[in-house]
Amino acid sequence: MPSTTSGDVRETAVDALKIVIVGGFGVGKTTMVGSVSEIRPLSTEEIMTQAGEAVDDAGRVRAKTTTTVTFDFGRITVTAGKVLYLFGAPGQQRFWFGWDQLFAGSLGAVVLVDTRRLQDSWYSIDWLERHRTPFVVAVNRFADGPSLDAVREALALSPEVPLIECDARKRPSCMHVLITLMKHIARTRPGAYEP
Repeated sequence: MPSTTSGDVRETAVDALKIVIVGGFGVGKTTMVGSVSEIRPLSTEEIMTQAGEAVDDAGRVRAKTTTTVTFDFGRITVTAGKVLYLFGAPGQQRFWFGWDQLFAGSLGAVVLVDTRRLQDSWYSIDWLERHRTPFVVAVNRFADGPSLDAVREALALSPEVPLIECDARKRPSCMHVLITLMKHIARTRPGAYEP
């Protein structure tokens, strides 16, 4: 996906593509959007409060001091006429009610997972499978952990679902995830996206 940022996107883009990044609380969705967006990403990160402690389990992400309360937004210019919009969904259960609206018009999704908390990605995968939304699973490696084969088995992923490793802090790694997703969409939904 080449990035061409010259010119006003409103004057040149005729085709907008939408991708949603989902996953558990604190897995790196905001970081991923920020890593790949060619514009300053819109972020709805707010400081975590004591009131949120009763509903959000921050025990395994102790260094986390903020949380996404609506969504993150970024943009990548694919060609002069094609733009990819990225939406990072909040990971907490209390925000899942908004997923139907967030996914409206999307081509597919990235499920970002942390191998230390695989169970946090079950809802995302289940939701995407029920809605027949093409997706890839990207393991954001925070530390050594189980192999990709072990992750696939633990998440009960079908062989057709791409499973790859990434580092949400690094643009090339995140771009590889997005390219893998777009190729998967082109294979599974012919005509939905023309590279």
